[in-house]
Order: sequence, then structure tokens, then C-alpha cells
Amino acid sequence: MRSTPTLPIRVLTHNIRYATTSPFKGERPWAERRQCLLNELEYHTRYCNESFICLQEVLHNQLEDIHAGLNPSKTSLTQKWAYIGVGRDDGFQAGEYSPIFYQPAVWELLRWETVWLSETPSKPSKSWDAASTRIVTIGIFSHRKAGNTVLALNTHLDDQGSHSRLEAARIIISKIHAYQQGQLGPLISGVFLSGDLNSEERQEAYSELTEVGGLQDTYKLVTAPGLRYGNGNTFTGFGYGEAPPKRIDFILLDTEKTQSWRVDGYSVIPNRFDDGVYNSDHCAVVADLVLIG
Repeated sequence: MRSTPTLPIRVLTHNIRYATTSPFKGERPWAERRQCLLNELEYHTRYCNESFICLQEVLHNQLEDIHAGLNPSKTSLTQKWAYIGVGRDDGFQAGEYSPIFYQPAVWELLRWETVWLSETPSKPSKSWDAASTRIVTIGIFSHRKAGNTVLALNTHLDDQGSHSRLEAARIIISKIHAYQQGQLGPLISGVFLSGDLNSEERQEAYSELTEVGGLQDTYKLVTAPGLRYGNGNTFTGFGYGEAPPKRIDFILLDTEKTQSWRVDGYSVIPNRFDDGVYNSDHCAVVADLVLIG
């Protein structure tokens, strides 16, 4: 299969905060946050058609709003953006999605699935000490012109159960290895995992994914100071201190093929501007990657 020496890819991950009917102090309803978020997604992917948008905490009505907002033309026969993912509660439309958006004109979707992060990963379920049902969305995408193939994973781990976060990390590692060793494994040029891990660096999920699973943090792979922009923390809350700010949202890369990735930029995007509206209680994280060979 053809491949180019270098292929720039932008990955944006953002926990957008689900459309709650009982907002926190400082939180605006989804109807007021929606356009702010769409502007963010549009702006930060405008000049890179190879972008992946990986979101968490997305209810079905939010998914429809985002999909429509990214595809404003009603006359085009083909949509610019498509997505993979299902609602975690029933494997269809109920509960939160962890979708991956991509441009079908740029990427051919070879395969995708949703895996439940539980002892019964093939069906909606939760295990161990998880407070909520949790999933990872997995897709294999082949670049239509260059031929490079990417294994992309997007997840949102439990906010309550430390044991469930650890076991979820182990499931994710095992899925990456299964794909790399499977039928499509020889095609895979690089692997990334994005998402809200609800785990800081010193905690179980991050440690398992990096120290045992061998994934590397894009934040740490940036070597030049000028290539890192924005804040360190990715969780901010809505300004009234319901929880302390912390870095729990990540873009991680595989290390079996570490040489296939170069990180040309990393940024934590502000989630509040002059209008005073928080896009979310999390900031978006953006990594500019180059897939080599």
C-alpha cells in the first residue's frame, strides 16, 4: 500500500460536558454553549483536512447538533464530516457517546467498533467499582491519497472507580495489541488514544497506559518550548471551584512504532472568552502530529 514520507495529522480531543438539565453554578445550557463549541471545532480543524475530532460526554441531541454544524451545506450530496460511535447505555442512541469525527473524502473507514470497558465488553455493561457505563470507540482509517493507516481510539474513563479505570486501561491496551497483531495489523502505521481519563499522571489509568502499555504522552513528546501552547490543566470546572483544576485529558501515542510519530505541536485551548460562556468544564487538547512512513 502506498505511503508518503510524512503525513500531517491534527487530533483534537474535548470533553464537551453533556447537555444537563441541572447546570452547575457558572454553567450555561447547551443551547448557549453549542455555537461556541462549533466555532472551536471549525476553527481548529479548518486548515488540516486530516484532522480527527474526538469528543466525550456527547448526548444524542448534541451529536446531531455537532454533526449538522460541521456540515452546514444542505445542497451537497456528500457530507464533509462523518463520525463513528454509539450511545454507551444501549449501543444505539441512549447515554453518552465518545465519537470520532473524520472527513470521508480524506479517510477511508476500514473498520470500527465500540468496546464496553467492563467484564462483558461486547455489550452495554459496567463492572468493578464504576459509577457509570464506560466505552472506548475504535476505528481504523486509511488515508485515501497517501495510503497511511491509523488506529484511532477515543474514551472517557470513570470518574469514581479507580479499580474500573485500571481495568479499563488494561482492556484498551489489549485491544491495541489485538489490532496490531490482527489481519489489518500490517497496514497500521500509527496508533493514538485520546480522551478524558479521569486520571492524573500519578494515578492508575495513566500509569497503566504509559508504563505498562507503552503509550507516550504528546505533552511530553514536545521537545521545543515554542511548540507547546496554552495552560497545563485541562479540567477547569465552571469557575466556582466544584473541583480543583487538573490535567486529565490526553492524547497518547503508541510506542511499538514510536519512530512513526513526530509531535510538532501541543496545545490546551482556552474554554472561556470575553462572552463569559464556558464551552465546557474541560478545555480542548490539540496535538499536531506527523506520521512518518
